[in-house]
Parts: sequence; C-alpha cells; structure tokens
Amino acid sequence: MLLSDLITQGCIGLDVQASSKKRALEEAARQLSACPSTPEPEQIFERLLERERLGSTGLANGVALPHARMAGLERAYGVFLRLASPVDFDALDGQPVDLLFALLVPEEATDEHLQLLAELARLFSDAQLCEKLRNCSEPADAVRLITGKDHAASGHDSASVRRPA
Repeated sequence: MLLSDLITQGCIGLDVQASSKKRALEEAARQLSACPSTPEPEQIFERLLERERLGSTGLANGVALPHARMAGLERAYGVFLRLASPVDFDALDGQPVDLLFALLVPEEATDEHLQLLAELARLFSDAQLCEKLRNCSEPADAVRLITGKDHAASGHDSASVRRPA
C-alpha cells in the first residue's frame, strides 16, 4: 500500500491538544476509529498502548510512529497529528514529540506493516519535511507533503477534518 492510499485530508489533525503521550495516543485512536470498518477508539487505544509498552515508538526530531496490528481490519489506516505543544514520548533522542503518524494494520499483514513503518521512518527522518509539516496551515498541505503528491482525495468527508475547538 502506498502512503497516498493511506492518508487523506480527513486523516490529518493540526494543532491537536494533548498534554501527554497517553493523551496523544488517545487522540490518534479516536481519529483512527473514524476510518471505515475500524474498531472503537478504546480498542485501538489499548492496542497502541500495548505496543508502546514494548518500547517507545518515539524516533528523533520530534517524531513518533505509534502503530498496532488488529484483527478484523480489511486494510491499513493511518492518521497524522501535529500536536499544539510537544509531549514527552520517551523518544530515542530524548526530545519531546509534536509530529505523530499513527498506523493501524490488519493482524496478518506483517510484511505490509514493516514496509509501511520503514517508509514512514524514512519520510520523517527528513528534517526539512518535518519543519514544513510543523508550519503547514491546511490538512491538504500536510497530505501533499506526506505523499509527495498534489493529492486531495478524501477517505472522510471534508466535515471530518479535525481542527482545534
């Protein structure tokens, strides 16, 4: 699966309020649960938290890639969150995290899961891209930056684009 198939404007949250790693994971779970045919946010949160207990998914440069596999999914789903304020995520470099890409994949999709994680890690290791994501003002801009395309497809309708209250 390509990132352009995984991420749409409805999967972008800009300036999301989260006071901690746990709250950031809860918000990622809430947004992932808005995707078609996904479990309730509580179930997704528990899986993300289980994975996080194995070791932090916080990388470097303020980026985290929380991820989980779940039974019953037909395909992979992803959401990108830019936090309003960085939170401690036990990242490899010890720095707080403000950019998260949360990934949910089918239980049996081990290869796809690893390929998507590798692609995301490669993408978010680009400091210039991360800086552009920190400064973009619209979900469509974030989609273009993440996918490398002028891509405005919607897996959710435009009313589901998350904006701070």
